[in-house]
Amino acid sequence: MSTFDEIVSNAIEILEEHHNMVDTLEWLLINRDLNGRVRFIVSEKDAANDARYKQIEDLYSALAKRIAPHAYPVATGILSEYEPEDATQGIVGFVLPGFENVRVIDRLASESRWETIAEVSTGAPRIVFFSIKGGVGRSTALAACTWALAKQGKRVLVLDLDLESPGLSSSLLSPERQPKYGITDWLVEDLVDNGDAVLKDLIAMSDLPTDGQINFVPAHGKEPGDYVSKLGRVWMPKTTLRKPPEAWSKRLKRLIDQLESDIKPDVILIDSRAGIDEVAATCVTHLGADTILMFAIQGQQTWTGYRTLFSYWQQLGVITEMRTRLQLVAGLVPDDERRPEYIAAICTSSYLLFADIYDNVSLGAVSGWNYEEDDDTAPHAPLPIRWNRGWFGLLNLQQRMQQLDEDEVELVYGKLLGFLKNVLERENQT
Repeated sequence: MSTFDEIVSNAIEILEEHHNMVDTLEWLLINRDLNGRVRFIVSEKDAANDARYKQIEDLYSALAKRIAPHAYPVATGILSEYEPEDATQGIVGFVLPGFENVRVIDRLASESRWETIAEVSTGAPRIVFFSIKGGVGRSTALAACTWALAKQGKRVLVLDLDLESPGLSSSLLSPERQPKYGITDWLVEDLVDNGDAVLKDLIAMSDLPTDGQINFVPAHGKEPGDYVSKLGRVWMPKTTLRKPPEAWSKRLKRLIDQLESDIKPDVILIDSRAGIDEVAATCVTHLGADTILMFAIQGQQTWTGYRTLFSYWQQLGVITEMRTRLQLVAGLVPDDERRPEYIAAICTSSYLLFADIYDNVSLGAVSGWNYEEDDDTAPHAPLPIRWNRGWFGLLNLQQRMQQLDEDEVELVYGKLLGFLKNVLERENQT
C-alpha cells in the first residue's frame, strides 16, 4: 500500500522503466486531484493514435498498481487536452527530473498557492511580518516598528491580516478609535459589489505620539459582528457574469492597491498569519511584497517548517524569485548570559536553511547569489530582538505603546529598525 508522499518517487521509477516511450509523447501531465488521486492528461494527438494510446494505458496501469489507492481504474484514469495550458489552468506544477515533457500538477482546495509569486509592487515598499509558528513576538515587533517609522516622520499603512487570530489593533489603536469595519467586512461585501460602502470606514488613524502618521486597517471592526460566518466567506472567489472568477488573494491585493492610492503611504507593513496556510501564502507570495521578515526562535519546529517551505519552492522552481526578498529575524533572544549561545545556535540553523538556496559559487567568481556563513549582511544573518520584560507578557500593549521612548525601542529592536531603514532608503534610490 502506497502513501501520498510516495507518488512522485514511484512515478519516476515507472517512467524510467518506459523511458523510450515517454520521450516520444508530446507532453504528459501527472494530475493529483483534491483527494490525492492521480490521472494522466495527454495531448489529443497522442490520445487519437490507437497504438500510442495503448502504450499510455499500459504506463498508467503500471503506475496505478504501484501507487494504489492513489489512482483510478485505467478506463477513467487518462484524460486528454489539445494544449497543456487547457489542463493546467494557470497552475505551474513542476517538471519531473529526467523528463522535460512530464509535469506534476497539484489541484488544491486553497486558491492561494505558495508557488504563485507576484512581482514586487512598484509603489510603497510592502513588508510582511511572517512566522512559521506563533508566540515569537512578530506582532509586537510590527507595532514597535510602526511607531518607530512614524516617529521618523513616515506615513505608515498597517494591515492586520492575521484574520483568524486578530489583535494588532489593540496595540496601535485606543478603543474609541477602532474603525467600524475591517478587512473581513470588505472581502465579504466585495463579493456582492458592496466593497465601496465600507471602504471609508476601514481605516483608523492611531493617536500614538509621532511626527508621522499611522493608518491602520484591522482584521475586523470595533464590533466584530457575525465574524465566524464572515471569516468562512472571505476566501471565496468573486464570480461575475462574463468574467472569470477572481481569487480572494487578487481581491485582497486590489483592496491594498486602493488603500495605497488613497493614503499614499511611505511604507506598508503587513502582519501575516503564522504557519503554512492560505492567508500566509497570500501575504508572502501574492501581494507584491518587497521584503518578507521571517521570524524564528531556536527550535526544531521552526526550522522544520521553514525547510518544508523552502523545499517546496525549490521543487516548483520558484525559489530564485523569492530568495532575494527574505530576511531572518531572531525573536525572543535572551537578555542574559544565555544570549551568546542562543545567537550562535540560531545563526548556525539559519545558515543551514539558506545554504541550500544559495548558488554554488567557485572561488574567485564574481557572479552568483551567495553569502558566507559569518556575513552579517546576509539574509540568513538573524536580526536579533531582545526579550524584554517591559514588552512581552503585557495585558495592555496599547497603554505600553503610549509610554515609549526611542532609546528603549532602539535597545530591543535596533537591528530590525536599521534593516528597515535600509529597505526604505534603497527604495527611494530606485
